[in-house]
Amino acid sequence: MHTSTFKDELGLSNVAQKMKKERRYLMVRRFLSNKLALTGSIIIILILLFTIIGPLITPHDPYDLHAKNRLLAPSSEYFWGTDNYGRDLLSRVAHGAKVSIGVGLSVSLITSILGMIIGLYAAYFHALDNILMRVCDGLMAFPAILLAIAIMAAMGPRIENVIIALSIVFTPYVARTVRSAALVVKEQTYIEALRSQGASSTRIIWSNMAPNVISPLVVQATFIFADSIITEAALSFLGAGTPAPAPSWGNLLYDGKMVIYNAWWMTVFPGVAIMLTVLGLNLFGDGLRDLLDPHHNKAGKS
Repeated sequence: MHTSTFKDELGLSNVAQKMKKERRYLMVRRFLSNKLALTGSIIIILILLFTIIGPLITPHDPYDLHAKNRLLAPSSEYFWGTDNYGRDLLSRVAHGAKVSIGVGLSVSLITSILGMIIGLYAAYFHALDNILMRVCDGLMAFPAILLAIAIMAAMGPRIENVIIALSIVFTPYVARTVRSAALVVKEQTYIEALRSQGASSTRIIWSNMAPNVISPLVVQATFIFADSIITEAALSFLGAGTPAPAPSWGNLLYDGKMVIYNAWWMTVFPGVAIMLTVLGLNLFGDGLRDLLDPHHNKAGKS
């Protein structure tokens, strides 16, 4: 009797493991067949490799000034040329990637955490919903770049302040997305059953509602990542972001705007870095949305 029961349990365990492997295999196949997600992930991996390895292998220090070498065109010594202070542009773009992508990643993580908390509690508690969403509406009423400039003007140009300012700007967008998904989950029958059985609000929110909003949250986070990189570049270009001499893609573009007709490389290479990074993130986000939300994909094709 015991032997038979043990064999049944072992058989069920093997079936469960096979089903998990099949689901993983199907997810990998769907990912590889999704051209948007695959292309975006390849671009992102290449950018990340450049960000990590680039500063280690560039032959020149990004802060070394050589007045006699100012505005040199790309050559065998300076692969991407030099800037208006004689600094190696390849080294500055590589080190600037750490700043720009670091800011984007930090903002994406912070806004995801804050937006998830605000969105879940706003969806579950009606009284909080009116307060939190009106605050979010007020912040979203301002254009993102103008609100970020206003916050930076009050706090001062530092990398930490850029992260704080952009987190304030983009958190309402994440909170709105999470709230919309959480409201759908809240109306499900099993949530009502848990509530009638006396389950606490905290347990319902974090054990039952939170896992169901992860998919739209992750997709939104990829778009916030891309928007943060663009906005940080805009702030640095306007002189309100990353302070010189620390390189970021935005202030590299600012340095190049005065000599754009004489030294094209000063704007082309940082601009291409921004364009490729944002393109990769947006492609990956679109592909991820199609993978995680099949209904959205069908609606787009119909």
